[in-house]
Amino acid sequence: MRVCVMQMDVVTGDREANRATVERLVAEAVKGDCPPDVVVLPELWSTGYALRRAQELAFPQGADDAAFLGRLAVRHHVAFAGGSVLSERDGLFYNRAQVVNRDGVYVAGYDKIHLFRLMGEDRYLAPGMERCLFELGGLRCSMVVCYDIRFCELTRRLAVDGAEVLFVSAQWPSPRREHWETLLRARAVENQMYVVACNRCGKTSKETFAGSSMIIAPDGEVLAHAGDGEAVLCADVDIERVRSTRAAIPVFGDRVPALY
Repeated sequence: MRVCVMQMDVVTGDREANRATVERLVAEAVKGDCPPDVVVLPELWSTGYALRRAQELAFPQGADDAAFLGRLAVRHHVAFAGGSVLSERDGLFYNRAQVVNRDGVYVAGYDKIHLFRLMGEDRYLAPGMERCLFELGGLRCSMVVCYDIRFCELTRRLAVDGAEVLFVSAQWPSPRREHWETLLRARAVENQMYVVACNRCGKTSKETFAGSSMIIAPDGEVLAHAGDGEAVLCADVDIERVRSTRAAIPVFGDRVPALY
């Protein structure tokens, strides 16, 4: 399975401009030397952190953004895994990552569990209450969003439940770039799974974002690493590499969960 990370700038509150960027990047990727099977987008790719306008910008269940990705999926024969959007449910707003298969069908959604107070998420959004596991290309996959990667308990539980690939969508700021890179490699190594992480680039009036999107193998090898500008990263994800890494160092068989 070939995964492709679309590191892009995001125009705050301008869904049409952001959709145009996604359309352009996907079209370029499928015509390139390594056309993807799965595309990953950043956190809140369609609106950015326009949280005060959530009531205006959020669609029920994020359905309109999912439909847009579904049309692109059918047109280019790719799936989308990750890339979160503003979503409304029962009068509450969520930061929801979405999975759409190459037939344009909505497969799974994940509402960000850990809300980042430093960017005001807790004032405008409700936290998710469920983990997310799904299948793509014969691989067991999972998703988290940005701040979630600081919580190793969540990603370990996903791995114990069978996840072999972790998709991460983020808007991670430049001052904590080293945290981002270190945490991603740690999540890959400790859980012996692929980590496919898409961060945004660019800046707002308050924040500059780190870029540094990465695709990391289960043994910690960095397969692709972006700089701080717009970039498209591709790499192949191989289930056999997950199996061989887990067989070589049988971490899951040696756990003692009764003590922790």
